[in-house]
Amino acid sequence: MTALGGDIAVTGLGLVTPAGIGVEENWERLLSGRSRATRDGALDGMPVDFSCRVPGFHAEELLGGFASWQLERFVQLALVAGRMAVRDAGWNPETWDGRRVGVVLGNSLGGAATFEEQHLVLCERGPAKVSPLLVTKYMPNMAAGYLAIDVGATGPSMVTATACASGATAVGTARDWLRSGACDIVLAGASESALTPTVMAGLGRMGALSRSGDAPEHACKPFDAERDGFVAAEAAGVLVLERTADARSRGATVRALVGGYGASSDAHHATAPHPDGQGIERALRGGLADAGVAPDEVDHVNAHGTATPMNDVIEGRMLRRVLGDRAAVTSTKGVTGHALAAAGAIEAAYAVLAVQHGVVPPTANLKNPDPSIELDVVSGEPRRTRVDVAVSTSLGFGGHNAALVLTSA
Repeated sequence: MTALGGDIAVTGLGLVTPAGIGVEENWERLLSGRSRATRDGALDGMPVDFSCRVPGFHAEELLGGFASWQLERFVQLALVAGRMAVRDAGWNPETWDGRRVGVVLGNSLGGAATFEEQHLVLCERGPAKVSPLLVTKYMPNMAAGYLAIDVGATGPSMVTATACASGATAVGTARDWLRSGACDIVLAGASESALTPTVMAGLGRMGALSRSGDAPEHACKPFDAERDGFVAAEAAGVLVLERTADARSRGATVRALVGGYGASSDAHHATAPHPDGQGIERALRGGLADAGVAPDEVDHVNAHGTATPMNDVIEGRMLRRVLGDRAAVTSTKGVTGHALAAAGAIEAAYAVLAVQHGVVPPTANLKNPDPSIELDVVSGEPRRTRVDVAVSTSLGFGGHNAALVLTSA
């Protein structure tokens, strides 16, 4: 084991999102700037009947029969993403020391689909007919639990639950474990799959969802003057993190470095961010200080950018205040939709890819930029540019904020 502290290397990525299954498919779709939003048969008759689901995800094919019926979908997504990330990092779980491997994944809503289904069973058929798998399929911690089982990771494992900041919180937690010496390898990320009628009804009643149902593929418009909410999504993203010296000593490919992490709480409101963006500003400034990066050194921001009227203005003004207008900003939610707890994880992975490839994806559906948001928001076509420092910002209900600083290797 090498000296502790310092930057942490990202050596593996696994992505299962509406943009596709696998890193290459995700990156190609992001660069195309084409949304994945479409009508959702599970939401027929609902006020908002469209979403962003993972296309072509067949659990039996990807994981086998056991997982296809005994595991909830958010766990299935996490397992596929986790296996991809481990392979990408060049590790073999059969040969690593599992005692030195940790797992930290974010999740918010657990197995909402199973809970809804089994509640109906209870009401209609009685308690004797409720599935014995209800509790284990519903519990959010099972994303980390089953991934640890799958890869033989017997170090620490946990689920972070900071709402839509959960994935970023997980990556920051993993970085801390590595710096402290608690682990030598950590699988970090998040998973969410809760596109159920009840959850969607709740989000709709909050006013968070876009109502642009005539053309779902154009509904999510981050930073656009005509934005009216997000499109809900499911996804999983897993990053393999190691101390940089350890990764290089084994000849691993280092995609990027996790140079800094900052977190804060608004202590303001259950669902609305602080009107001045004070919380996310503290998180961003903390992450930059942790990384030893000056604000004018940031080349790219993968913004939280939910396409809700309030979030985009508050976040946009905060980014301008802290970073100026030099950084090339994007919101990838225009393509993927908002994957709730998984958003911060997949967006951290996208920021890693931007650093690695020197390309900033466009913000899908941005046609009429909001003039009150004075940022260099990339739209239309991907932008090829040197990205030595990228930032990924995440905000969650409850006032949770997290910012990751990713730097070139």
